[in-house]
Amino acid sequence: MANKRVLLAGGRVIDPLAGKVRIWDVLIENGKIVKLGKGLKAKQAQRIDCRRKHIAPGFIDMHCHLREPGHEDAETIATGTKAALAGGFTRVCPMPNTDPPVDSEAQVRFQLCRAEEAGFARVHPIGCCTRARAGKELAEIGAMKKAGAVAVSDDGAWIADPRVMRRVLDYSKAFDIPVISHCELAGLDYGVANEGLVSTRLGLRAGPDVSEAAAAARDILLAEFVGARIHIAHVSCATTVDIIRWAKARGIQVTAEASPHHFTLTDEALAGFDTNYKVNPPLRTEKDRQAVIRGLADGTIDAIATDHAPHTKSEKEVEFDNAPPGMIGFETAFGLGYEQLVLTGDMRLPDYINRMTVAPARILGLPVPRIEPGANAELVILDLKAQWTYTPEQVMSRSHNSPFFGRQFQGRVVGGFLGGEQFWLLHPA
Repeated sequence: MANKRVLLAGGRVIDPLAGKVRIWDVLIENGKIVKLGKGLKAKQAQRIDCRRKHIAPGFIDMHCHLREPGHEDAETIATGTKAALAGGFTRVCPMPNTDPPVDSEAQVRFQLCRAEEAGFARVHPIGCCTRARAGKELAEIGAMKKAGAVAVSDDGAWIADPRVMRRVLDYSKAFDIPVISHCELAGLDYGVANEGLVSTRLGLRAGPDVSEAAAAARDILLAEFVGARIHIAHVSCATTVDIIRWAKARGIQVTAEASPHHFTLTDEALAGFDTNYKVNPPLRTEKDRQAVIRGLADGTIDAIATDHAPHTKSEKEVEFDNAPPGMIGFETAFGLGYEQLVLTGDMRLPDYINRMTVAPARILGLPVPRIEPGANAELVILDLKAQWTYTPEQVMSRSHNSPFFGRQFQGRVVGGFLGGEQFWLLHPA
């Protein structure tokens, strides 16, 4: 719903750039923030009591899957971006492993058009590095960026040929666009679980964590050689965190992301053979989980990204070995991170919000979200005291492949503003 003049009264405004939280009123007119301060008065304004709420910039998810075109039975751009808004994500960046893959200017424009038609969260497509994600011929990197792509990636398929990867990095440098690498060293990536005690006990085909770490090391060193920007997707193991930390100290242009399931769960969750816990890269050990948390806390890992990966019920209700990897993540991301990172004392609230707003914006060259006079009203309202249970009935995604149903959360998104429009999960006071 729309209202030309809105006063958010008495909320705790989170500034992830300054690292501060201030108690302020926020006055919004025609989709823009016009004034911040205490005790603001505004005639003929819709007044929303935020005294027990926090106000943050809208989240940016730099790694998700919307499945359109090709797998609309699992998700569409409309259903996915509606679910994203429910999770507080006002901007999302879908990966290009669709059918056909997003490897051309036309495919980028198609996604942008579908997102505009839907009218929910804004979409910033990620294009392929290579044609059809085959790892051989370069995709239309320059044309895709001109059309609106913010990064390139063959997500789900590591570029095994170092000569091709070098060319991708060369072209990405020329067009000033980051390369996002899904790191799985060819020949060591075969398996459905992390290689270790749990996979041995359960009898699951396993792949070692060195597959991720070695692939990340190669791509980081190639990026240093070329002088290009490299981003490591969904970091899941301690060795990869160490390599990224070393590379940053060396001055290499490397950034990284982690997904909530990798800092929340371990491979012990596979004991029940629930295919909703099957993800790629796989859930690792407690040592790895703690390393990812330390990496997020000290800035080695720059951003939090959901890796929202919807699949139909029939796809997931098969033997563990045959099920596709991935879980939905838009609507549980904030709660998981708040509980696992902030309430534990590992991160301050403004730093946590930074990982979901400022960091992805800077990596992708998007406008850094701000709550200040003159800025667009692109923000979310949070209730950090709220305790709620995640149920299938709440899901706005077309798919329901989540292992978190029945789990109680503390902290949730209750609403927000985007482009002059309001959206609410719970009615405002």
